[in-house]
Amino acid sequence: MNANLSAAAACIALFAGCGLAGCGGGSSAPSSTSTTSTTSPTTTPPTSTTTPPPTTTPPTPTGPGTDVTTYKNDISRSGLNSTETTLTTANVNSSSFGLLHNLAVDGKVDAQPLYLSQLNVAGATHNVVFAATEHGSVYAFDANSGAVLWQVTTLKSGETPSGPVGCNQVIPQIGITSTPVIDRSAGAHGTIFLVAMSLDAASHYHQRLHALDVTTGAELDGGPTEISASVPTAAGGTNAFDPVAYEERAALLLSNGSIYVSFTSHCDIQPYSGWVMSYAENLSQTGVLNVAQNSARGPSIWMAGGGPAADASGNVYLLTANGAFETTLDAQGFPSLHDFGNSFVKISSAGAGQPGANLAVTDYFALSDTVALSAADRDLGSGGAMLLPDLEDSSGTVHHLMVGAGKDGNIYVVNRDSMGKFSSTANNIYQQLRGVLPGGVFSTPAYFDNAVYYADVGGTLKAFAINNALLSTTPQSQSTVQFVYPGSAASVSSNGTSNGIVWAHANSSPAVLYAFDAANLAHELYDSSQAGQRDQFGSGNKFITPTIADGHVFVGTQNSVAVFGLL
Repeated sequence: MNANLSAAAACIALFAGCGLAGCGGGSSAPSSTSTTSTTSPTTTPPTSTTTPPPTTTPPTPTGPGTDVTTYKNDISRSGLNSTETTLTTANVNSSSFGLLHNLAVDGKVDAQPLYLSQLNVAGATHNVVFAATEHGSVYAFDANSGAVLWQVTTLKSGETPSGPVGCNQVIPQIGITSTPVIDRSAGAHGTIFLVAMSLDAASHYHQRLHALDVTTGAELDGGPTEISASVPTAAGGTNAFDPVAYEERAALLLSNGSIYVSFTSHCDIQPYSGWVMSYAENLSQTGVLNVAQNSARGPSIWMAGGGPAADASGNVYLLTANGAFETTLDAQGFPSLHDFGNSFVKISSAGAGQPGANLAVTDYFALSDTVALSAADRDLGSGGAMLLPDLEDSSGTVHHLMVGAGKDGNIYVVNRDSMGKFSSTANNIYQQLRGVLPGGVFSTPAYFDNAVYYADVGGTLKAFAINNALLSTTPQSQSTVQFVYPGSAASVSSNGTSNGIVWAHANSSPAVLYAFDAANLAHELYDSSQAGQRDQFGSGNKFITPTIADGHVFVGTQNSVAVFGLL
């Protein structure tokens, strides 16, 4: 075990006092449930508090349905399901909409639930919701009845999930933290890819990439595969991936046949760096990048559980956290040691898919005060990235843009074709909105109908309109509700551009699911506290992104997946 981590594992109490500005990335408020152990307690499935399933057998799904196969619905990370025909602004209210089931699982559901419509399982057609837990388990539920179709563990014999490894950001267990990704065309029936962390009986830690059959949960392609990697350093040495030192917090990405996984450290415990690796769908590694190639002081890749995004050409985009950035630039305008602290990063996938090929940063934008922000632990990468659809300005010029926001309260809009690199005197980017998210961002944005939605810590859910390829400098509408830490990672459902509903989760106790009219966020359609105890679904959790598909809303909790729909 890394010496720094070994010492840190005995000192988690120190980190339990970590405040919002005092920890890297998606740091959390102090938790009374932190533990000093690096092993995890035995966890048994909780007693279900589910609303009883219907007494009649639900009808077999018919007609086309919607699939949600990746974090925030698509590789741009928009959070938009624009094919929702059941839920409307007229019927989402406490009289006709509410909690249908609360599906018990064996640990926290930090990953966004995924969904496949009309999947044939054991000879019958089901709409299926998939849940992954920090206890290292994966569940497939019938979304209509709530029945368990299958359940598997990613733990090998004698293993447990990891404990928190000296950091209280993911507690009390680390199993499956990041949102998996599904390729419905892979394998005989479709494949769900995920990363799980575990600890064996000999106190060795493991990070493994799994490929599971979506109809049975069976391991495919000889999996799982142990994750390992190394990159050369400028001093002639090697920077190697240590499975105890990292967790996969950002969601998996599937782009052009390649699976991308990315890692962060536990808090800012050294070695604190950010790995990105690509794999073929047969689980062979095809590329490696470390955005802190020559630094043990970061940056890492947090993004509040959000995933790297990708464009149609296969370029991958992400935000990095606080960490080293060399203000001395090379001839191409890149930091001299290729450490990209507090940056928007564009990664080339050219070469991914060729044995031994490495990934490369091909463009970037770093904040002009990146060094000072890193010294103050003011991460850019505490929030997630989102690619906007092609936007045309008043002259007819089409722009390819990306948005991101972090702890400093600004929204940054970057031109993906020329990101701006680094200048100590100015942020040479497409647009910057200063101070519009004063609580700081520890979540991910959403997009619908020429508007970008953000919810900052302690602030409202805000809609920034897009006109002539520019974001409005003030919100066009905002909720009256304010969201406690970490704000909210909203999702949107609509039928084309009609019946737009913004769904947001509040990390409170009890948790609250909100639905707002996308055209006017001051118009709250529904919240789960309006019907007394009927729609209560447990305590909040900080990674939660609602999933909306085929008339249902799925919300992860600390020990279940809540299923909402028309009553």
